Amino acid sequence: MANDYFQFKQFTIHQQHCAMKVGTDGTLLGAWAQVPIASARILDIGTGTGLIALMMAQRFPEASVVGIDIDSDAISQAQENIKASPFADRIGISKENILYYNDEKGFDAIVTNPPYFVKALTCPDHQRTLARHTVSLTYEELMHAANRLLNPHGVFSLVISTECRSALEAEAILEGFFISRVCQIRTTPRKDPKRLLIEFLKHPVDKIFIEEGVIEEAPNVRTHWYQQLTQDFYIR
Repeated sequence: MANDYFQFKQFTIHQQHCAMKVGTDGTLLGAWAQVPIASARILDIGTGTGLIALMMAQRFPEASVVGIDIDSDAISQAQENIKASPFADRIGISKENILYYNDEKGFDAIVTNPPYFVKALTCPDHQRTLARHTVSLTYEELMHAANRLLNPHGVFSLVISTECRSALEAEAILEGFFISRVCQIRTTPRKDPKRLLIEFLKHPVDKIFIEEGVIEEAPNVRTHWYQQLTQDFYIR
């Protein structure tokens, strides 16, 4: 059973009321995603516990962050986590459906750890189904919403399963997005990549930056790459 809380260096994530607990996917994205300007307005779609919103606020001290989710329990949990953090004055959390959410100012950066089970059997736990399966948000809907809310100079960053890449990229192309960065993630050196970190822009780039990251050299032994990426967050 997952712990009720996860302690980071500068904040604590309580998670007993959230379907999706603190995991590697969210931590990777929160440590990897970039912003185009220091004073960026950042949107975290499907904020859950508020983990990624908090990580982005810590990394970019001049930025403001908005976290939204459709799950009432997740919103309450995220609000508690943000209120107890040093970044409460720069993070707002609200219950919103991204399909209908609007913001006149738009956002300079959007981050999300989206639902990724496309054709798998849904879970009998409705809360986990909303968090994990695309029945609650398809890639077409996600890309359309991101295009609508992202400013022209903005960046859109996601973490997904490698199995979902072709479906996600197809929808991104239809919305006029261009890949600018990709990081393939291996759990160990000998395993095939299972996760992808992807950054999209609204304009083409001269060259796509492609990298690879490995999380563990051996069981419970983090690689130098992963330690460097997450050193400002993990206590040990």
